[in-house]
Order: sequence, then structure tokens, then C-alpha cells
Amino acid sequence: MKYRNLGKTGLRVSEISLGCEGFVDHDGTLTPLLMDKAEELHINYLDFYTPNPNLRDRLGKALAGRREKFILQAHLCTTWKGDQYERTREIEKVRTSFDDLLTRLETDYIDVGMIHYVDSMQDWQEICHGPVMEFAKELKAAGKIRHIGMSSHNPVVSKAAVESGLIEVLMFSINPCYDLQPASEDCNDLWDDKNYQSQHVNIDPDRESLYELCEEKGVGITVMKAFGGGDLLDASMSPAGVALTANQCIHYALTRPAVATVLSGAHTLKELEISAAYESAADEEKDYAVAFALMPNISWQGHCMYCGHCAPCPANIDVASVTKFLNLTKAQGSIPETVREHYSALEHTAENCVACGACEKRCPFGVRIIDNMKEAVTTFGR
Repeated sequence: MKYRNLGKTGLRVSEISLGCEGFVDHDGTLTPLLMDKAEELHINYLDFYTPNPNLRDRLGKALAGRREKFILQAHLCTTWKGDQYERTREIEKVRTSFDDLLTRLETDYIDVGMIHYVDSMQDWQEICHGPVMEFAKELKAAGKIRHIGMSSHNPVVSKAAVESGLIEVLMFSINPCYDLQPASEDCNDLWDDKNYQSQHVNIDPDRESLYELCEEKGVGITVMKAFGGGDLLDASMSPAGVALTANQCIHYALTRPAVATVLSGAHTLKELEISAAYESAADEEKDYAVAFALMPNISWQGHCMYCGHCAPCPANIDVASVTKFLNLTKAQGSIPETVREHYSALEHTAENCVACGACEKRCPFGVRIIDNMKEAVTTFGR
């Protein structure tokens, strides 16, 4: 298992992590087995949103004696009412549910406290200026949560949250189809087939700039919906018109800027093993570029997907990294200090480009790489 920094939190998290679906399925009976399997696979990060008291109890028992082995992302603002999950912003309900969470999980703290499901700008404004954010800050000051996070499907709302400096972690839905969709306050738009009927040229600019902003600000992204609820793994269900593999979906998410971990919504132990097998998969098994280039409903032409097909460069330039750093500066309209330092640390930079064109011949998306290298030299001075 490989590990990444979760933004600037100081946490090192496994690239593959455990989503909440398996804890919810089968009335939670798989919980102890999933935790055993996660430990065996060296997975150290997990997400838990459900307020169901029985499922909280089950996870608490499964964590007993090994709490320190796992980094726990759990959610504020989820409550249990009439035997059903309910999202709420009523602060007394939020407080009561969080106290119940700690008690039932038999822990004194949550590593990342996620403000749950913020998809509208009005909701975000009410949260950041209201009692929910004050409560999150209170919990952090008391050591009951170590870091404040937020979950969202809306890139515009997410950018506002990242810009505010109030959150350190963003849980966001990332996959190659969702990345085509513009911001919406209704996350059901991400699943609606009618939104994939016309051909798209590029990734939605708000989504691309969100990932770049998170990279700049040091906000770590934990990925949900990497498989689109399983639709992307089935050609008959996929909006792309072709089936992708789990390895391709995971690799796509992990190659977006700022992404630290992909939450595997494993409904079975086998599904978790399949996701974890990404780490030992051959590069060809992870490669999504050829599949993307052949998608009948979607075009990525002219857009760098950081897929690495441009390598190897005869001048030993890490072309994908140079392009990523260049795009980060374009998104910000300036050169962020961290981007400048990362670019300077490259052993070979764009000034080493000999314009041989080998990379452009290999690029499945027709990216004008030589032009990008020239622009990078102008931007960074070397």
C-alpha cells in the first residue's frame, strides 16, 4: 500500500481507503470483517457518515483495541430520526448526534470531522457564518476533532469553502464522467443520462480549477463516487458508453491534483480486495487514456489528462508534472509559491525541451505539448 499526505493536515493516508457503504450494507454485519480486511491490506483511512445507532455500535466494537491504526473521517450534521437518516443544520441536533457518535464508536476524537453534504451556496454561507462552523471550531479546539472537513458534489460551493480557509479536507465526487458536469445544487444531475447525450470537449472548468485550488491551498481531497456508484464499471450503465475497470477509475482519481485517497465503496470483501489490488497492478492495467480516447459519447481532445503517455522524454522531462504546474499557474493567474518551488525542484524543466515531438505523437488526446513547454519556460523562467 502506498501513502500520501492529506493536504497540510500532517496525516499520511493510504491511497485506497474504505467508504461507508460496506458498513451500511447487510445491516452492518460485514463491519468487523471489513475492518479486519482493511488492516490486512494496510488500509488506514475510512469514512463513516451514517447516524444509525446500531451501525455506530458495530463500528465501535470493530475498532476496539485498534483505534490508533485507523484515521477516521466521520460526519457532523447527520442525525437519526424515526429510524431514518436525516441531514440537519439544527445545532442542538448536531451536538447530540456528535456526542452519540463518540460514545458509540468508543473513541475520544475523530481525525477529520466532515461537515456533511454541502451542495448549495446558501447552505455554505449559513454554515460558515453560523453555529455549525462555530461548533466544528469548538470541537477542534477541544481535540474532539483534529481537522475540519466538508463533503460536497458542487465544485463552485467547494471552491468557496476552500478559499475561506475554514476547511482542511474536502470529500468530493471525482470520476471522468462527473468531471464533465457543471456545478449544480442537485447532485442527481451527476447521474442523469440526459446530461451525457451531447459530446463534451473538456473537463468542466470549475472542477479542474477546484482541484488546482486545493493543491495550491494544501486542502487534501478524499474521493467518493470514483466508480459512479458502479455505473462506470458496466458498459450498459456508463454514460461514457464503455466500461472502465476499477484500476482505471482509481488511477484517474489519483492523478487529479490534491487527491490523497480514493474511498472504496466496497459492498463485499472481494470488492475491497479488487480496489486494493490497484497498488500492485501493472501500468497498462491502470492506463485510462486509450479507453478515454475511444469513448463514443465524450471527447477529451486537446486536454492534458496527466496520463503519462507522453513519457519517456529523451530530455528526461517529467512532461505531465510540468504541464500540471503550468495549469496551476493559469488557474490562479499568478505563480503560487508552492508551485514555483515544486517546479524548481524538477531535475529537468521545460527549458530542456528539444521540440522533437515524440511526446505529441504518443499523446492520445492531441495535446500541443511543445507549445506548453515554451509557455512553461516563459512562465517559470526556465
